[in-house]
Amino acid sequence: MKLTFNSPVVLIFSFVCGIVYLFTSNGIGTDYFILDPVWNFSSPSWYFKMFSHTIGHASIEHFMGNMAFFLLLGPIVEEKYGSKNLVIMFLTTAVVTGLIQIMFFDTRLLGASGIVFMLILLVSLVNFKNKEIPLTFVLIVIIYIGGEIWGTFDGREDGISHSTHIIGGIVGAVFGFALAGKKIRDTPKSTEILG
Repeated sequence: MKLTFNSPVVLIFSFVCGIVYLFTSNGIGTDYFILDPVWNFSSPSWYFKMFSHTIGHASIEHFMGNMAFFLLLGPIVEEKYGSKNLVIMFLTTAVVTGLIQIMFFDTRLLGASGIVFMLILLVSLVNFKNKEIPLTFVLIVIIYIGGEIWGTFDGREDGISHSTHIIGGIVGAVFGFALAGKKIRDTPKSTEILG
């Protein structure tokens, strides 16, 4: 039995999220991992927060919930689409969800939920073939995205950015369809940690 570093992007992102949560849970540097709903082109930290908001988490439950899905789905997506593409997907999802939040909402944004929903939709398209839409993809859209649409309009104040989940899912679907049928392999083979 060997312990392997099987999914570098997913593992590094998870470790960074964990370290950031440990520090920000004590109030250290919290503002660098929360995106405020304002345009601030003159501030270098504003550009950083367009990406870093996906790394911060509000509570241990928020962090654990996101990381459970992230570590479950991320390696499948990284294996299928490659590490470089996964980084591009993460960055795209961070920026798109951040811009939508600033344009249409007046609440602060933090957490990897948009990326998690991107992964959920991408995993459902792993076996997508030309001109064939997997039934699992349709059901995932109904269950996950439908649930988020319902959560947006049910009138409860739950502190969840349902729009970020929806946008993350849409970004994932766009990437899934765009990369369908392409042979991609840029992820390095697993690195042995213990022999």
